[in-house]
Amino acid sequence: MKEKNEKLKNEFWLRPAFQNNSPKWKYFKKKTTTTLTKSLTLFFFLLVVSLLFFAGWFDLAKYTSHFYKKVAAPTIQPQILEFPLDCSAWNQSNKCPINYPTSYKPLNPNNSTCPEYFRWIHEDLKPWKETGITREMLEKGKRNAHFRLIILDGKIYVEKYNTKKFIQTRHLYTMYGIVQLLRWYPGKLPNLEIMFDTDDRPVVRSKDYRKPNSGPPPLFRYCSDWHSLDIVFPDWSFWGWAETNIRPWRSVIKEIKEGNKRTKWKDRVPFAYWKGNPHVSPIRKDLMKCNITDKQNFHTLLYVQDWDDQSKKGFKESDLANQCTHRYKIYVEGWAWSVSEKYILACDSPTLYIKPHFHDFFMRGMIPQQHYWPIRENNKCGSLNFAVQWGNNHTHKAEAIGKAGSDFIHEDMKMEYVFDYIFHLLNEYAKLLKFEPKIPSEAVEICSESLACTSQGIWRKFMEEGLEKSPSYTNPCTLPPPYEPQEIKSFVEQKIKATQQVEAWENEFWSNQNNKQLL
Repeated sequence: MKEKNEKLKNEFWLRPAFQNNSPKWKYFKKKTTTTLTKSLTLFFFLLVVSLLFFAGWFDLAKYTSHFYKKVAAPTIQPQILEFPLDCSAWNQSNKCPINYPTSYKPLNPNNSTCPEYFRWIHEDLKPWKETGITREMLEKGKRNAHFRLIILDGKIYVEKYNTKKFIQTRHLYTMYGIVQLLRWYPGKLPNLEIMFDTDDRPVVRSKDYRKPNSGPPPLFRYCSDWHSLDIVFPDWSFWGWAETNIRPWRSVIKEIKEGNKRTKWKDRVPFAYWKGNPHVSPIRKDLMKCNITDKQNFHTLLYVQDWDDQSKKGFKESDLANQCTHRYKIYVEGWAWSVSEKYILACDSPTLYIKPHFHDFFMRGMIPQQHYWPIRENNKCGSLNFAVQWGNNHTHKAEAIGKAGSDFIHEDMKMEYVFDYIFHLLNEYAKLLKFEPKIPSEAVEICSESLACTSQGIWRKFMEEGLEKSPSYTNPCTLPPPYEPQEIKSFVEQKIKATQQVEAWENEFWSNQNNKQLL
């Protein structure tokens, strides 16, 4: 330090203009002495004031225009390493990269409890709780499966079956989602084998497996019903639905949230809105009879979605973020449960939910009158008409239902929880296996590169967009315990009671309308 000071003096203070024999230097010395004296005086004054302040004899707040706050030191975030797609390595070797972490230590090991609907995981796996899952049971599911997926020592393998026709690229995006889970929680997934059916309707009928030791096959799919044992799993569109130009969930839910801000609920069109393909099921064809015409007004605006036509137009009229413009949105099933469900519920508008026959992984956690408004199946037009009129006459309550349903989707269904649901489902499933998973001879290893780098166009684009480049910041949420028999009974009764109450209001409303007409 001394040498540095000497160097500075030599470079500046001892320049010819500041030599001792220079008049300017004499003036500078005099000025410096005066300034030093003043500085010392001010220093001692401040020192005395500070001592009095700390002794409690002097209140600086009386003599200052503001309080001084202690500024916290900035938090330094650890650097997060990212691992993008490595297509160049894949193209050279056709082998999955080995540079991604095989374990991780979360920066924020938050152990929050999972949302309530996670408890249905235990219910879906209950048929095998006592017996476990044998290889014989697993192999029974092969006749209905599109593929077998194996996780072994932190790697994923797939054996595809060509006995069933694949619907679009559902199977690829489902596989891709599980691969992303492995990236999200590296080293945390157990060894397992699952059979997966990407068709719509459940096929494992509970009535066929009522005998002791009948051994139902554990078959995964996107929806089930109360008469089936199929295990529900988040659908492929969470990682993108290329055929309909629907982006991965992280992106689309953000767009819908921004779309919600464009029009306040009370300023939206005071009608019920639906847009979709009515030709996939009788229930949708029946719904179209409720559309507004010159002769009838059920307060509904229903539109046909022609996906082939939209594809030619570049999907300009099918942007989900631009469809949150009506006070009420209608959900109706297609051939089975519909992917549209989560997008409809996310709109901040009350969802008029036509009585369903199927359920996906999250809908069982939602409650009528709290998250959505129940609609009769056998009298859709009258039920929809009443729902809209009730909502327009009870705007605060209707708006609250729309917001609660939307919050459920945006918060309890964010992508982190979708991953956590799959994580816990697979972990609880693996605990039931009574055999050691193995890799079939026809199986191949899959990874992000093997699926994305071999895809083209929008299929490749969505896989790149849905890529998890780094492990999670946190641990998975904590799985809630199974329902006790009385708990699940009370929960179901609550939903039934709420639905029946709406139907009673509806009956009373139309009864009064009929009486007025008679008068």
